[in-house]
Amino acid sequence: MSMNDNLSRLYESDYSAWANRNIELLRSRRFADVDLEHIIEELEGMSKSDRNELVSHLVILLAHLLKWQLQLDQLKMQLPGFVGQSWRSTIIEQRVQMERQLEDQPSLRSYLPAAVVKAYPYAVKLARRETGLPGSRFPVDCPFSLPQILDPEFFPA
Repeated sequence: MSMNDNLSRLYESDYSAWANRNIELLRSRRFADVDLEHIIEELEGMSKSDRNELVSHLVILLAHLLKWQLQLDQLKMQLPGFVGQSWRSTIIEQRVQMERQLEDQPSLRSYLPAAVVKAYPYAVKLARRETGLPGSRFPVDCPFSLPQILDPEFFPA
């Protein structure tokens, strides 16, 4: 039984031990003994997970920017004292989370335009459900530029 067979079985039974063993092998430069197939699989999964996390932050951020743009003034008139503080807090939080993620993984910046395109339809669905507004009130394409989305001072008029 080869070292790779043992590592493959370890991958299935004890992920942490598998990872530590592969780290040891890589540090020892024993490249022929590493479980390359599963390492590639894990790296691909990590990359996809990072992109999905970014899209998730964008869905929430864009939904709240849409609600701010389409409903804030109406609610201010209907509800004395309403200022949209919980929306503001959510917008700030999502921007902070995205900023942190982009600092940790700067290569994700190149994925941002595609992430906005992917996130926007889900943001519209979320905003529609939360506001009860008809779909016709929402722009077909994202009305916010990437600089606006990332700008901590930007809140739609």
